[in-house]
Amino acid sequence: MSDIKDFEVKMQKSVESLKEDFTTIRAGRANPHILDKIRVDYYGTPTPLQQVANISVPEARMIQIQPWEANLIKEIEKAILVSDLGITPNNDGKAIRLIFPELTEERRKELAKDVKKKGDNAKVAVRNVRRDANDQIKKQNKAGEISDDEAKNAEDEIQKLTDKYVAAIDKAIEEKSEEILTV
Repeated sequence: MSDIKDFEVKMQKSVESLKEDFTTIRAGRANPHILDKIRVDYYGTPTPLQQVANISVPEARMIQIQPWEANLIKEIEKAILVSDLGITPNNDGKAIRLIFPELTEERRKELAKDVKKKGDNAKVAVRNVRRDANDQIKKQNKAGEISDDEAKNAEDEIQKLTDKYVAAIDKAIEEKSEEILTV
């Protein structure tokens, strides 16, 4: 029987990927992680924003971006404008400020729906891993590599892992939704 750990690692990665996705969803408060996916043209190379500027949160609803080189301000501003953040950067020539408006009730509900959708996709990914594992177990059983009992035990083990990671996803969805819906 191939190692069940390999399948567990794949399920774990689905959960981690989801949690990473959740950090980019803003919940009314300024969270510097929403900038994680932004790349700035730095001498012709797309470079993560964190590598060309200091990012701070001086107030609950403001992120300040202080580029290490003054000539990068325009590039950073452009990168933020073309991203899907939906926030217009304010530039004073030395630093860029992102002011986060208070989220409307309607927008909060939209974000909560988005969180649920991303969570459902992660659950599908975990279930796909389960399917792959069960297919492999059946193949090995059919080929006589493992007995019927071993196959049954392996399938039970895979189902327990699936349940564990689906529960972790549900918990992550619940926590993020609560964070978004809390005013």
